[in-house]
Amino acid sequence: MKLLDAAKKKVSTWGYGSISILAALAAFSCYTSMYAFRKAFAAGTFEHEQFLHIDYKICLVITQMIGYTLSKFYGIKFISESSHQKRGVYLIRLIGISWLGLLGFALVPAPWNFVFLLINGFPLGMVWGLVFSYLEGRKTTEFMGAVMSISMIFASGFVKTVARTLMAILPINEYWMPFCTGLLFIFPFLFSVWCLELIPPPSREDQQLRTKRTPMDATERKRFFLSFLPGIVVTIIIYVTLTVLRDMRDNFEVEIWKTLNVHDNHIYTKIDIIVSIFVLVLISFLFLIKDNLKAFKVIHLIIISGCVLAGLATFIFDQHYINGITWMCLVGLGLYMAYIPYNAIFFERMIANFHVKSNIGFLIYLSDSIGYLGSISILIFKELNPIEISWGSYFRQTVYVVSATGMVCGLISLIYFVNKTAAIKKKNKASPTQPAQEEKFTVKLSAAEY
Repeated sequence: MKLLDAAKKKVSTWGYGSISILAALAAFSCYTSMYAFRKAFAAGTFEHEQFLHIDYKICLVITQMIGYTLSKFYGIKFISESSHQKRGVYLIRLIGISWLGLLGFALVPAPWNFVFLLINGFPLGMVWGLVFSYLEGRKTTEFMGAVMSISMIFASGFVKTVARTLMAILPINEYWMPFCTGLLFIFPFLFSVWCLELIPPPSREDQQLRTKRTPMDATERKRFFLSFLPGIVVTIIIYVTLTVLRDMRDNFEVEIWKTLNVHDNHIYTKIDIIVSIFVLVLISFLFLIKDNLKAFKVIHLIIISGCVLAGLATFIFDQHYINGITWMCLVGLGLYMAYIPYNAIFFERMIANFHVKSNIGFLIYLSDSIGYLGSISILIFKELNPIEISWGSYFRQTVYVVSATGMVCGLISLIYFVNKTAAIKKKNKASPTQPAQEEKFTVKLSAAEY
């Protein structure tokens, strides 16, 4: 404890930029390490295995996702109400429980070991909220959040590459592979949590620019939700479709690449590095836009553009103008241009624009819980559908649906929040409640104001 306090004191003397870089890298490393415990099993194909006449890998994916989804629903309360005490301890406990689940998965014979992926998935669902709480409410949150969110693109392919390489060089099977992959990442995870604990709280300037972030009880969550009900509903619709597509790509990327006749174990990392760099550069520079409403508009345009790109790339691929590798790269880019903002900056700028004392955790976990519930439903529907369809074809069809939904709902969301902002500004001018020199405005959290 004394060592930690001494390190915190030392870091507090650093410049703002240095602290932001440390926080960004620590968050990226922490969440990348978490992926080793969550997605390593997806590197296996578990061919010729079934349980109750259902493909065994589908059972594994659905079981882990059920645990992960339940965690998201629980996180609506847990993350939104949590203070900053014991975040590091919670993170270590959650990863420890998840790792024990992977040990059970390795020790118990198939197919009954699928139950342990439920134990593995539940604690992992709360990691994002705890890690992001170190970053939110700062003037460089876009940069830090973008770097952290890139782990969702990079880590998935990277972990699969590591996992498949482990099986190639070590005498381990697909059941021990997830536990062994976790072993490689346990120390980077612990070091990352240590670094996150060194980050000082948001400064007074941060709070003036982005609004102070506070825990939210049930009453505050309800009032916040009702105040922005139409916009939140439309946002959730987009997020659900993006989550479905992203999970399909993550969990069945191996099978999708096989339908494209690509068998390179390193293709996952190659494509995801390209996508990661582009999205990182695109999003991280948004912190240069000081006006919260302008930034919020730009974020909407990025999301809509990503949906357009994914749909257009799929159409061009279907017309045989581009090959499978180019198509997967463009779809991945479009997907994450739309998906990453919701996990990094969309809600950050929404809170800052409307100047509401709250936290991102509530909004992210509200969206995530419904998003992953939708993802589970699509998996079950696909598996129970009597019409046989490959993951490659199913993925292509899903891209079209997501692209159209994202474009339409993205425009509706943009119009709603711009009009909401104008209405509140007009109301505040009619009956000002803040000092004249303060340009921000507040939202009265009442059910009648949407």
